[in-house]
Amino acid sequence: MPMYTAPTKDMAFILHDVLKVSEQAIPGYEELDPDFTSAVLEEAGKVASELVAPLNQVGDREGCQFENGLVYTPPGFKDAFEQVKSGGWPGLDCDPDYGGQGMPPLLGTAVGEMFSAANQAFTMYQGLTHGAYSAIHAHGTDAQKAKYLPKMVSCDWTGTMNLTEPHCGTDLGLMRTKAEPQDDGSYKISGQKIFISAGDHDMSENVIHLVLAKIPGGPDGIKGVSLFIVPKVLVNDDGSLGTRNGVSVGNIEEKMGIHGNATCVMNYDAATGWLLGEEHKGMRAMFTMMNEARLGVAMQGMAQAEAAYQNAVTYAKDRLQGRDVTGAKNPDGPADPLIVHPDIRRNLMDQKSFVEGARAFLYWGAMLIDQAHRSEDADADGLISLLTPVLKGFLTDKGFEMAVQAQQIYGGHGYIEEWGMSQFVRDARITQIYEGANGVQALDLVGRKLATDGGKHVMAFFGLVKDFCKENAEVQGMEPFVTPLKAASKDLQAAGMFFMAEAPKNPNAALAGSYDFMHMTGHVCLALMWARMAKASLSALAEGTDDPAFHETKLTTAQYYMSRSLPAVAMHLARIQSGADPVMGLDADQF
Repeated sequence: MPMYTAPTKDMAFILHDVLKVSEQAIPGYEELDPDFTSAVLEEAGKVASELVAPLNQVGDREGCQFENGLVYTPPGFKDAFEQVKSGGWPGLDCDPDYGGQGMPPLLGTAVGEMFSAANQAFTMYQGLTHGAYSAIHAHGTDAQKAKYLPKMVSCDWTGTMNLTEPHCGTDLGLMRTKAEPQDDGSYKISGQKIFISAGDHDMSENVIHLVLAKIPGGPDGIKGVSLFIVPKVLVNDDGSLGTRNGVSVGNIEEKMGIHGNATCVMNYDAATGWLLGEEHKGMRAMFTMMNEARLGVAMQGMAQAEAAYQNAVTYAKDRLQGRDVTGAKNPDGPADPLIVHPDIRRNLMDQKSFVEGARAFLYWGAMLIDQAHRSEDADADGLISLLTPVLKGFLTDKGFEMAVQAQQIYGGHGYIEEWGMSQFVRDARITQIYEGANGVQALDLVGRKLATDGGKHVMAFFGLVKDFCKENAEVQGMEPFVTPLKAASKDLQAAGMFFMAEAPKNPNAALAGSYDFMHMTGHVCLALMWARMAKASLSALAEGTDDPAFHETKLTTAQYYMSRSLPAVAMHLARIQSGADPVMGLDADQF
């Protein structure tokens, strides 16, 4: 059975040696000293590895059951959910006014990584609840927040987001779900939503659905969409549960992966709902949840790669196969372990350099969110807005790829369900699709984010990379990291200049290169993270660390990324500069 061990040492390195969290002038970060974060991460890691991870294959094998209109989670899920709740983990970074612990979302991201790596399907129940909590917290009235948030923070009630309908996914302006105003200020919601993760289950006494719908008479298209709070069970004024609402499950989907999470078809039959935020401003409120979810999905992609990598390393060290071409490394055995072979090393180094670089990128993104919200820093908000589609798109694309590479280490055994590697691949696959398919993320990056505020934020990113390279150009040992980072950043800027020159004449020239640009940006971000980690490790070695092997490993891995992964930036630039013609050359009837 696959196992998972929380990489708390690497997490601590990123938090304290690279990001230097306790030195940041962000409210709440002064509490993030190494002793405190270590205590939180170690305890969360224990829960993840000992309680949550053993249920991963159970959830995959058993799935959720739908019987007589009721949804049942896999064996063991309900008891584990109660233990996670009792530990206060769902409310770790929630508002203390509603029962949360008030810790920075950065710490919540680190804890969420461990839970997602241990069991993605299980962790989605509390993850979606957190997103719904955030939307209500940001856009709800005081009465709505008082009514719903305490139970959602504790996960006594869970939450969902309801966007997609059978006839429309990304183009939400086509939705048909209606919200009829009532005399008492409520609305009657009627329609059907599909692909609703954690739509119903037996682990909480209520589910608070956030539902996009159109109020009759409103503007056409996306401008006429509003967001509503629609509880599964109506809540009385005193907070007690009342009668069942007009919400039901039509079916649960049979999926490629995340079998332990109930992905539901939800039917709304004149269900009672309440407006969240303003009329016809539903997407603004929903994007509070969706942007958080996109960071969460980026985390899932990286987390599945981490879990798969851990198991692949163990297998490569244990499995005897062939002999080292330079001489036997296990002369007393019938063969050498797989890990002696260069192609296995290449595979594992791809995984290791991605996972550790992605973790640093993800944590940096979470810190930017804290800086934007807790310090009301508009520049940080603009930068994380720019990088959100990169985090989501790049980390999930590469996370899936790395899960496949981990499966490859096992050879034929990787294709056999007994070994569990296919689950990592199948669970990682959805991360490229939901919360905005990755092609949409690329279009958002190039079509919207680059031009935001007159290009201010992408220029700030280029300036950040340039300043880092300039400041570290003469630092001893940094040249192998600064030089390739600088070159890759220049290629990225060249791609941006190509878009500026060609897009006014032919918009498809930019759109055809958008996916490549998203990956280019992802590689530059990971290279920046590896350069920062290399600097931290060089400093630790120079100052005299008690664990030189850890930092020497970091430097070697950083060099691998710069030498073997970062050159992909030049390939993506060549693709972009080929323009739209190779992509758009065929007529539709020629496919």
